[in-house]
Amino acid sequence: MSRPLVSVVIPNYNYRNSIGLCIDAALQQTYEPLEVIVVDDHSTDDSLEIARRRDVTVLRTPRNSGVAVARNTGAEAADGEILFFVDSDVALRPDAVEKAVEELLAHPEYGAVCGIYEDQPLIRDSVVEECRVLQAYCWRMESLGTVSFLFSSLTAIPRRVFREVGPFNPRLRQTEEVEYGERMSERYRIMVSPHVLGRHDDDEKLWSLLHKLFRRARLRVPLFARRRRFAKGFETASRSMAAVAALGAVLTLPLVLLGPAWSVVPTVLVGLSIAGDPSMYRYVLKRRGARFLLVFTAVAFATNVAISAGIVAGALQWLVSGRFRRLYDFPWSSAEEHTREAHVARSEQRPGMPGMTA
Repeated sequence: MSRPLVSVVIPNYNYRNSIGLCIDAALQQTYEPLEVIVVDDHSTDDSLEIARRRDVTVLRTPRNSGVAVARNTGAEAADGEILFFVDSDVALRPDAVEKAVEELLAHPEYGAVCGIYEDQPLIRDSVVEECRVLQAYCWRMESLGTVSFLFSSLTAIPRRVFREVGPFNPRLRQTEEVEYGERMSERYRIMVSPHVLGRHDDDEKLWSLLHKLFRRARLRVPLFARRRRFAKGFETASRSMAAVAALGAVLTLPLVLLGPAWSVVPTVLVGLSIAGDPSMYRYVLKRRGARFLLVFTAVAFATNVAISAGIVAGALQWLVSGRFRRLYDFPWSSAEEHTREAHVARSEQRPGMPGMTA
């Protein structure tokens, strides 16, 4: 019995540091048959040229349109029965595609099999990145099994399911995977597997990480308001409490000016923030030791503050902006139209050959 063709779709925008590692890892998969499609979303660095030097299909959007459009463009051009989406800052383990295909073939009721990031970064740039990668690893490990959102940066979806659920919403640039998971989970199970692994090149600077988390939390508010429940996965009540407590600690810090006794309020809130995710801190202590745990705790506290602040900002925006409240409403113009409108410059690349624009 022949095995299904897998199309690895890699959206890219200005990831020159990792795009080569990402493509090479995709080409070195143990699974066959496999094709690799890179969709460059009009990068301004030299990542497009790096991709063109490899034996893959390279597509390019005529203008920057967002990762949802890039993924839809790759899916439309793909020939595979299974679409494997991997972001350009992720390098797959050699058996990642094979493990994902095994699970999809064994469980036709699955709409997607999502992988997890390993607990070490793809490129070790800073201690902030090491902390964030560990945090993401712990959250995903505790989400193993059925979830109601999509880890679209590392996920395999049967083409038949993608056609039925529809494309990624082209209006969304930051939260497209959350909205897509909501749609898919109404019809299919989304599974997070510990066997489908990759290394992620995460944010190396604290401010850029906090800004990203703030923005994503703010943009999720209309979806939170609509479903009125936690997503199934790492959006747990205890983690939400931890985030709220962290923001509360920051807001109540001026109370210490009233006297030493008032310092108990922010101190207790800091303790509640840590208590909301005890298994994560235990894992970091065991993995990296007490000294690193202190740094990790500070970074994790800052990320909780950013997430809570984003939700507060989003809630205020939701109250005053009807357009923001309708961010996830249907109908939205189809991504296929956006893909056709954005029509790609397609290049069948071979090593050492210059790209040809169609």
